[in-house]
Amino acid sequence: MSSYAVKNLMEIDPVGDESSVELRFSRKFIDSEQLGVTLERIAPNFSATDGHKHEVQEEAYVVIEGSGTIKLDDERIEINKWDVVRVAPEVTRGFEAGPDGLTLIAVGGSKPEGGDGVIEKGRWSLE
Repeated sequence: MSSYAVKNLMEIDPVGDESSVELRFSRKFIDSEQLGVTLERIAPNFSATDGHKHEVQEEAYVVIEGSGTIKLDDERIEINKWDVVRVAPEVTRGFEAGPDGLTLIAVGGSKPEGGDGVIEKGRWSLE
């Protein structure tokens, strides 16, 4: 393993339903055990009904384009360009994009082998 790594997020194949959410995960490409960096693009006016949380992994999100709402358990908080949101592992989180969409950089801390994310299907209704 090298003592540094460089990877362009746009060179990573996206996962997710590209019509609504595009995710580009870099952890394996930068060979990091301590952090992951993900590009998340959410289509205009898309609202997640599913959420996710973690057992041990803390995350932070930086809004780099657009605006929207982050759903944190039962609270909704408006977020705008350059806002940074830190989320403790046990908090269920999801996003609603505004009319111009929402692009985020997500940074996650260390996680157990195989991951520790837990999906909560249907956590929020479309309101």
